[in-house]
Amino acid sequence: MGFATTKLIFFVTTQMVLVGVMFHSTCKTIFESIIFVFVMHPFDIGDRCVVDGVQMVVEEMNILTTVFLRYDNEKIYYPNSVLLTKPISNYYRSPEMGDGVDFTVDISTSMESINALKKAIQIYIESRPKNWNPRHEVIVTGIEDMNKMTMCLCVQHTINHQNYGERNTRITDLILELKKIFEELGIKYHLLPQEIVLTKVNASK
Repeated sequence: MGFATTKLIFFVTTQMVLVGVMFHSTCKTIFESIIFVFVMHPFDIGDRCVVDGVQMVVEEMNILTTVFLRYDNEKIYYPNSVLLTKPISNYYRSPEMGDGVDFTVDISTSMESINALKKAIQIYIESRPKNWNPRHEVIVTGIEDMNKMTMCLCVQHTINHQNYGERNTRITDLILELKKIFEELGIKYHLLPQEIVLTKVNASK
């Protein structure tokens, strides 16, 4: 039968080690992808997620990869083994989400006007139970330059931010309603008097 030479044995051994390393890496990737898809399963097709700070919609899920659709319709392919190591937020599986609208009023605005503002906001929110949770809050966040008071209306949606278009529509309607309330109550913001220095220049003859 004869005996294999040392060079032949060395060649066969190195090839077996190389194949073993290749298959080990492939098997590890497949195993991690299966764990991500079937065990962790952080999202489903159609969910709106945030990965690496980018908001995207899940368009396709495979064993090894997931396809996302970004806001500008660009498709992004992520290996599931990579997604396994990343923090992922999922709007669809989140509870009802909150929002905030910042605004500024003049420091001279009376407490009666501020209380009337809070009451008008309450009436508006309670009149739309399909859009807003009745729990809300109007808070003062600071006083700037001794002439303006910054405030924030904190509200809670009856939806999460999975439906981003609906969320934007509700916030737009809320801001326009605030503008209407400001006009009705005469709440305005005035700039501080500005110092103007005039210098007389003699016209040359």
